[in-house]
Amino acid sequence: MLNVVAIMGRLVADPQLRQTTSGKNVASFRIACDRGRRDPNGQSQADFLDVVAWDRTAEFVCRYFQKGSLIAVDGRLQTRSYQDKNGNNRQAVEIVANNVNFTGPKSQNSVASGMGAPAMNAPAPAEYARPAAQPTAPAYSAGSNDDFALIEDEGDLPF
Repeated sequence: MLNVVAIMGRLVADPQLRQTTSGKNVASFRIACDRGRRDPNGQSQADFLDVVAWDRTAEFVCRYFQKGSLIAVDGRLQTRSYQDKNGNNRQAVEIVANNVNFTGPKSQNSVASGMGAPAMNAPAPAEYARPAAQPTAPAYSAGSNDDFALIEDEGDLPF
């Protein structure tokens, strides 16, 4: 069986860190993933996916990501059943994160929320650094014929 999910999107809200009764950290957050197509009105379409991260991954997400941050998650899809406030049976589908990664360039601000964490807001296109000019490749036709020596083979090559 195979259950693998890889998504990249932006956080809809700040991640929420909680602890279970046994003391394990768990973070829940929602990611907006662009579908890559537009509706008839020209508006972008997105899916809003719930993600759950545990232990150190949960701490990492809550420390370094905030609303609007671009994030990449790989994990597995999971369903669970629960009862809502009215006693109705409900089912939730969520992604359980195995790995969470930064995506996109660093922002000009190196501190987010005063915690010393890198801010991951994407800069405007004008803020991207331009690559340095690459040196041109050498022109091989610039050399002289004296650079190569003629090998006398007498017609009997060993191969």
